[in-house]
Amino acid sequence: MNQFSCPLPAADGEHSWPATRQATVLRVAGDQAQTDVDEVIEEVPVALVFNGISHAVLLATPSDLDDLALGFSLSEGILASRGELYDCEQHPHPRGIELRLEIATQRFMALKERRRNLAGRTGCGLCGLESLDALARPLAPVPAGQPISAAAIGHGLAELPTWQRLRHTTGAVHAAAWIDRDGHIRALREDVGRHNALDKLLGHLARQEQAVEDGFVLVSSRASYEMVQKVAALGIRSLVAVSAPTALAIRLATDTGVTLTGFARDQRLVVYSHPEGITL
Repeated sequence: MNQFSCPLPAADGEHSWPATRQATVLRVAGDQAQTDVDEVIEEVPVALVFNGISHAVLLATPSDLDDLALGFSLSEGILASRGELYDCEQHPHPRGIELRLEIATQRFMALKERRRNLAGRTGCGLCGLESLDALARPLAPVPAGQPISAAAIGHGLAELPTWQRLRHTTGAVHAAAWIDRDGHIRALREDVGRHNALDKLLGHLARQEQAVEDGFVLVSSRASYEMVQKVAALGIRSLVAVSAPTALAIRLATDTGVTLTGFARDQRLVVYSHPEGITL
């Protein structure tokens, strides 16, 4: 298995970035107020640099950055396989973190052809596209497979809170989970950005060579066009969201063969595309 990581070189500590920090706050309850210490999530600019060329700056939680680097590269179509990422190094910066990736020459040349300046991906999935034509990224249809049971979705939802460590601590992050056919969570990643959390999860699945037909992705947010695009790019058949999808996400899911489910909560769900992918 081709393993890689993004190690953080030894630093003087001034520019290290933990996932959370403590903040002094004033808690008010009715007519009572007291000073307290609260745990807050970090949001750090993370620059992805491919073969020396900066391509994107994400606002992300500084954890599982090796997964983020690989997941972003695959889900954005920069790489076709994990083996095309040769090296990844994490470098602290006064204003954030640089992830310096070495990728296959052919992939780098293709990236230069469509190079764009992306920023703030937590808010917009299409920032930096130069034209409407660039939206039409070709995606192979996701192969049909064995459907997922509604009971497995319910079981995964029930397990979700116990896995969301950063959310429990800070209340300010999204999660993306990989759930097997029995409804058990096998992996989960968290981030201030829902797209980043998904990329971290997808990077983890790619590094572990997870058979994507053996489960589904659950996200603790709405389902956007880009999130459908990302799971389809990795051949994942089913995306479940606890909130609503957008109309554009539904159209893309319909076109690519993704079973898109929303409002999954309290033993209820709404299937928006390819209902044959869900069994009752």
